[in-house]
Amino acid sequence: MAASNFKRGILQKPRWSIRENQVTPEAVFNDRRAIIKALGLGAVGASLPGQVQAGLFDLFGESKAQDPFVTKKLDFSKNSRFEVNELLTPESKVISHNNFYEFGTSKTDPLDNAQGFNVNPWQLKIDGLVDKPITLNFDDLTGILPLEERIYRLRCVEAWSMVIPWVGFSLGSLLKLAGVKSSASHIAFETLYDPEQMPGQKSRLMGGGIHYPYVEGLTLAEAMNDLSFLAVGLYGKTLPAQNGAPIRLVVPWKYGFKSIKSIVRIRVLDKQPPTSWNQLAPQEYGFYANVNPEVDHPRWSQASERRIGEGGLFSAKRIATLPFNGYQEEVASLYSGLDLRRNY
Repeated sequence: MAASNFKRGILQKPRWSIRENQVTPEAVFNDRRAIIKALGLGAVGASLPGQVQAGLFDLFGESKAQDPFVTKKLDFSKNSRFEVNELLTPESKVISHNNFYEFGTSKTDPLDNAQGFNVNPWQLKIDGLVDKPITLNFDDLTGILPLEERIYRLRCVEAWSMVIPWVGFSLGSLLKLAGVKSSASHIAFETLYDPEQMPGQKSRLMGGGIHYPYVEGLTLAEAMNDLSFLAVGLYGKTLPAQNGAPIRLVVPWKYGFKSIKSIVRIRVLDKQPPTSWNQLAPQEYGFYANVNPEVDHPRWSQASERRIGEGGLFSAKRIATLPFNGYQEEVASLYSGLDLRRNY
């Protein structure tokens, strides 16, 4: 544990920690229509292309009663460095309100369309500029490294936020097992491409205009930062399909779309990789996608957010968005000398 977290023998919570009474209740997470109205984004949606409008705003989608994806309990420890004092978002909200365009652009599509998604067998390859390429099967994902729980804020580019308890291991620990070569500078991630299981991949129109497979990337320094996390579960159980089973990335100081789901490949590179949203709309989505309240999305402000809570979005207090989503002390040094307005 970092020395800065101790004072006269007393454990000091990290500066970005959050109180449990601030965590979003699960039921509130499902109220998508209320969220959009409260955010004041309804009128904005009318100016968007149809497929993007459906995915970003989901103005009229309604939840369908459905059994959640089958999950199982995980064995893990709680990492005291990442304890927070904000309320957790209720689990029922997290598993029913998702952006996962491989299963459709509506917020309800992932829950509705991912129930038959088969994650076993699975292969995750770590290759590229590494000394020891690794291929992990389904069981390896929960066995190759000790699992821990970390509670992170999630800030969506759409200006709503949650607090989620993830289970997994640090990205850097997996990369160290593979042995990153000195010539490496970036990491690329790739989602499964399987149109038969993922109906949103059958056409660009159905999938929000994205070329599949979905790809994302980080600098090597970002990937090795201790906050970067590979999640194999949430709320103490394996990930539901709609949340990125069986393994996804969580990068809490960046907008949520950087946290790529259902990963099948991690490549270590010597150059910046292309990323899906940056390719689709570079004027709106940059490579870095750091949470920055001073840089607005072209169609809405990023200066504040709605922290979804138990009373619903209308009763939720609008809060100021924090630079780097509250993790500035841990990650700001990664961008020393970089113009974060130009490099959004």
